[in-house]
Amino acid sequence: MTDLTRAAGRRWALLAAAGALVAGGIAPAAAAGAGQRDAGLPRAHDTTQAALDAIVAEGTPGALAAVRDGRARWRGDAGVADLATGEPRRDRDRFRVGSLTKTFTATVMLQLDAEGVLSLDDTVERWLPGVVRGNGNDGRRITVRRLLDHTSGIFNYNRDEGFLARFTGESFLDHRYDGATPEELVGIGLSHPPLFEPGTGWEYSDTNYILAGMVIERATGDDYASQVRQRILRPLHLRATSVPGTSAAVPRPHGRHYSRLYEEDPNAPVYDVTEFDPSVAGSAGQVISSTRDLNRFYAALLGGRLLPREQLREMLTTVPIEAEESGTGGAPAAAYGLGIRSDRLSCGVTVWGHGGQVPGSLTRAAATRDGRHVLTLNRNGDWGAQEGENAVLEAEFCG
Repeated sequence: MTDLTRAAGRRWALLAAAGALVAGGIAPAAAAGAGQRDAGLPRAHDTTQAALDAIVAEGTPGALAAVRDGRARWRGDAGVADLATGEPRRDRDRFRVGSLTKTFTATVMLQLDAEGVLSLDDTVERWLPGVVRGNGNDGRRITVRRLLDHTSGIFNYNRDEGFLARFTGESFLDHRYDGATPEELVGIGLSHPPLFEPGTGWEYSDTNYILAGMVIERATGDDYASQVRQRILRPLHLRATSVPGTSAAVPRPHGRHYSRLYEEDPNAPVYDVTEFDPSVAGSAGQVISSTRDLNRFYAALLGGRLLPREQLREMLTTVPIEAEESGTGGAPAAAYGLGIRSDRLSCGVTVWGHGGQVPGSLTRAAATRDGRHVLTLNRNGDWGAQEGENAVLEAEFCG
């Protein structure tokens, strides 16, 4: 964190290989029991809560959402945080955010652009000489901007057959704690020819954001996690947010993260995958956070507290993406900026944010352009259609 391609499930199945297989044969619970709290919001959140309940009714162990609308706050929950104990989800729960990490990475990069440390129009070659070469890949023709908006054409390492062979199926048990270095992940992506000439197409690729993290480290002389902490987490007091590196644990408090290991069979066993080495996601997807922290982050970002006006405008300059690839379940007018996406909802409201999927966790954040109205949703199961998340957004912003 935050996925976005037609093969999102397969892509993140790679990461499931790093999950910790704690117990097999756990039946997914659809515990009802939902709680909600309004704190001065201008309307009731019955429809938003009902959409959360529906996610659990379809088989997800638990769902959690939080809303901030100006000074007002609301939270809702459904189902359970722990299938073994029946403990409910809590608004302070921390969870893996997946590709919402990309918004953090892009924000750091745009701050460096504002400071003159680098430029979005710098080539990757300038900062990583000789790294992006071979099989038709050429870092001299790819800019930093092309990494951030997924128009580089670089192959997504998560779709490599060799990577899949290590981290899916029976190999999961042997490789769940292996992890990977950024150089290894980039090498996998570059072992394939580019999908298209830079700037002539759009394809979601985590390799782009692994390279972006490497550029940040080369440009600052500091490690990626330190830059995120220094530039975003500390100024915004995001105390529940962390960049775990190679640590397999999720800081407490947290619910359990559950997975069917991406089996197509709806009756496949459910496993506890709370722990795994997240370095296989790196600067593309390793962040851990909470609904409260993510709401504060996106409100501050879109409200202009993290980026100067020019850089925020660059971030929100988008390229169109197909609804099928965007994971919007057919929602129209999906587009991707620099580490952030926009979606036009059925009522005509456009929201900005990102989605994320890692083993055991699905997360979605969405906000109005001014950042005043923002919602973050998490479910602690990585299966099921994404229409559930879309229904929550429709209920909240169109309700």
